[in-house]
Amino acid sequence: MHPILSRGRSLILYLASWSPIAVFITILLSRDGSLSALEAESIAFPMCAVYAFVCLSSWYLCKVTPLKETNIGRIAATFGAASILTSAAWLVAIRMWVVLLDSISIFPGLNDRNTSQTDGLFFLGVLLFILASAVHYLLIAVQESRQAEKRTLELQVFARDAELKTLRAQIDPHFLFNSLNSISALTSQDASGARRMCLLLADFLRRSLQLGVRESIPFGDELKLAESFLDIEKVRFGERLGIDQQVDPDCHSCMVPPLLIQPLIENAVTHGIAPMIEGGTVKIRAARSGSSLEIVLENPFDEEARHAGTGVGLQNVRDRVKRMFGDEGRVDVQRADSRFKVTLRFPCVS
Repeated sequence: MHPILSRGRSLILYLASWSPIAVFITILLSRDGSLSALEAESIAFPMCAVYAFVCLSSWYLCKVTPLKETNIGRIAATFGAASILTSAAWLVAIRMWVVLLDSISIFPGLNDRNTSQTDGLFFLGVLLFILASAVHYLLIAVQESRQAEKRTLELQVFARDAELKTLRAQIDPHFLFNSLNSISALTSQDASGARRMCLLLADFLRRSLQLGVRESIPFGDELKLAESFLDIEKVRFGERLGIDQQVDPDCHSCMVPPLLIQPLIENAVTHGIAPMIEGGTVKIRAARSGSSLEIVLENPFDEEARHAGTGVGLQNVRDRVKRMFGDEGRVDVQRADSRFKVTLRFPCVS
């Protein structure tokens, strides 16, 4: 359907735009005095309304003869012929309208007095149709531009969602691989501990699956997931794994990507605590700073017994923060004095 006809307000505005043209035609018809102003108005305004609808047909011609794909000669021939035909039909309609007004004695003798004036409207009709065609080409260009912009935005959203889902999907196998290795190590040393670890792992995976399908979760829920993970690891490491957690309650409502800090805590345990005979403490800090949330995770590591990792967890966190928060999100890493520290900063959106 024509975009103007599909919306009542647009149609009213379109018809109103023809009022100056109707006034101009009224002046043309009454300028020599053969027609009164009222007679000229009775011809000009109804016939302009008719021709306004006729000119809407140029929209469909513009659609079937796009400027970028159609030869200029064909465009000129098409719209030249269409303007002549529509203007001629409009002139016939004007004469029939004049005859009708004369026959019902509203304006006696009107048909005899208007012939020369209405004949001159033929060229005006041609010009108006061509002008309407040009406007329709402009409307089509604007419409296509908006549709292209909309498609681009949709593609960007789809690409962003796909990237987030891909990044999120990397977490589960990475975490599961390390957890199964931990369980395997326990089976020969502590069978009951391995069983307890399996139950904790099952509970953790159940909760993570419930929250992992969401785009974002409250930081309080993310923290509980992290605590569940640490409960699993404490079965393996016992007293070697210490936890020092200081979290401002105001941070709990801030929305974060699910399983955001779990890979960082996993790295802290796997690459920091595990290689150290005496173990160590994983520190978790979270606080509000104005409208931003700052999360700090810190752990010791043995510089002489470096445990090579794949880098999947940390890179995953970097990518997810960037995808969700853009330039407002930061992930800073510091390695100094046998301490490994990761700081996350991004807007706190409740």
